Amino acid sequence: MTGFAGIDGSLAGRTVLFAQPTAELYGSDRVLLESVEAVLADGGRAVVALPLGGPLVAVLEAAGAEVELCETPVLSKSSLRPKGFVSFLAATVRGHRSGNVLLARVRPDVMYVNTVTVPLWIALARLARVPVLAHIHEAEGSIARPIAAALNLPLRFASRVIANSAYSVQVLAKSYPCLAGRTLVVYNGVPGPQTSEPARQTLEGGLRILFVGRLSTRKGAEVAVDALGLLTDRGVAASLDLVGAPVPGQERYEADLICRVAALGLTDRVRMHGFQNDVWPHLQRADVAVVPSLYDEPFGNTAVEALLAARPVVVSDTSGLREAAGGYLSSRAVAPGDASALAASLFDLQEHWATVRIDAAVDAISANEKHSPERYRQTISRLVLELITGESAPGFRTNALTTARLTTNEV
Repeated sequence: MTGFAGIDGSLAGRTVLFAQPTAELYGSDRVLLESVEAVLADGGRAVVALPLGGPLVAVLEAAGAEVELCETPVLSKSSLRPKGFVSFLAATVRGHRSGNVLLARVRPDVMYVNTVTVPLWIALARLARVPVLAHIHEAEGSIARPIAAALNLPLRFASRVIANSAYSVQVLAKSYPCLAGRTLVVYNGVPGPQTSEPARQTLEGGLRILFVGRLSTRKGAEVAVDALGLLTDRGVAASLDLVGAPVPGQERYEADLICRVAALGLTDRVRMHGFQNDVWPHLQRADVAVVPSLYDEPFGNTAVEALLAARPVVVSDTSGLREAAGGYLSSRAVAPGDASALAASLFDLQEHWATVRIDAAVDAISANEKHSPERYRQTISRLVLELITGESAPGFRTNALTTARLTTNEV
């Protein structure tokens, strides 16, 4: 096999069963879609097992995948509490039965487990003698080591492990250094906008700031609101658009955020758009994007999307966000939770706008190369093929992936 995967149809007649914990259209959901399309583009059959329905289902089916709703226990923080753990065990028993039925019916050549939150699929597939490709999207560096070790333990039984960032591998290394040493870093494939429009030449009417992401404490939308308040107090004309919805069951955060906006007198400067499947119109209208997460992030797809749209981005200087936005001319990093630092960075971008907008246009080219969906799909398809054949194809260029080599000092 000398051709690139996705071109030579080398997965024709092969079936890949994907396991995904959610059916939304956020980070890991969109990456799953890219992996599914990698298999389909190379002639394979893609079947996706989901615990519940959601907007991802229609997108997967439109791409040509088969979707199976199959009860699956999904790990969450509530699973670590006594009541939640009992519920998780009960779901595991039911999931064991339904998962085995699905495996017997689909008869996959490879099991692709997307995230560490659906570990049962690794066990079921290996017991059925099906090779497993596990894809890590999590990086909870602040949780207790015993808990992290328990969460990551199933990965030791995967045939191949890949991660979305070097930071994710560093977190994994705290639990299992030997496992981290054989984990591959494959940067997310992130599709850019269909048409690219450069940032506007002048900031007439004020700086347009954009936040895209979950409305949750973790994502730090309130920091963006506070930064806007500080800019306003300074006499800077600016506005903020919030694109995203709260985590189900945590709607109180959105209500509190609205109250915060009102208390700061920013009601006429803040617009809330809810969840939007297509973020590109909002990015094209924006001047600058902010990703002010308060806690560790395994990566930063929203930061990459801003760069692909030729918009400067300000991120929290932490974890995977530093990795996602690092090395670009128009990106900035500030301390997590520091609204003053975020406001200062936004003010500086405005003051140097003539240069910044040009830098952002250059960054869009670099980001498109680094996160090319075509390269990502080729990599995923070839990794799947290698699991099926047990051989590494000659001539396969590995510039799209990196083997993580971590020493104790790096961890």
